[in-house]
Amino acid sequence: MGSDLQRHQLVRLTPEGWAGVQSIDREPIAQAALAHWAAHDLPLVVTRQRVDDGEQVALGLPAPTCWGRLRLALSVPAAALRHPHGFPEPTAITPLLAPPVRAAWTTLADRLAALGVAPQVYGSHGWQAITGLAYLREGSDLDLWLPVRDAAQADAAAALLDDADWRGPRLDGEIGLPDGAAVAWREWRQWRAGQADAVLVKHRTGVRLERGSQWLIRN
Repeated sequence: MGSDLQRHQLVRLTPEGWAGVQSIDREPIAQAALAHWAAHDLPLVVTRQRVDDGEQVALGLPAPTCWGRLRLALSVPAAALRHPHGFPEPTAITPLLAPPVRAAWTTLADRLAALGVAPQVYGSHGWQAITGLAYLREGSDLDLWLPVRDAAQADAAAALLDDADWRGPRLDGEIGLPDGAAVAWREWRQWRAGQADAVLVKHRTGVRLERGSQWLIRN
């Protein structure tokens, strides 16, 4: 399973996986967060992978406010992973938004769907929807993962977000291309408009500053 996973995917651990993770000596606050995750079978997020990690998979646990917003980096055997899935769909985080912007949020999600884009919500809004724990604070962005089939669809999604009449949390996030490469949607928009000479592209095992569009050919 490990080699098929991409950034922003969620996975759960087997009991053996949790036992291994919890056997490592950590600060009490980190152990408390891990114990809660294990007891409630909460997911972890796939992060950037190390090239030389073999059958190990790099995962992250961004803890909520009650555990100091720690960011725990974990390395788990691929055999200990189960149930790969995505972050919540837009409807799951609607109750977390202020009532005056909920209708506009639904409209925005519907317009993305009309483009063939099925956004997922990660970051503080996504994790609060998943766990029921407090992540949001004043100024929290609304982070969208936008999987697209090609550059044209990415252009359409980025333009829609950029032009949206939106009064809610700042819309942030990434466009996900078919090969797993990802670009912040705002940076994509600027680059495609010729307002930037290069764009930062995030890959499964690293990041690269790309100039020109040759890297897009494989997508």
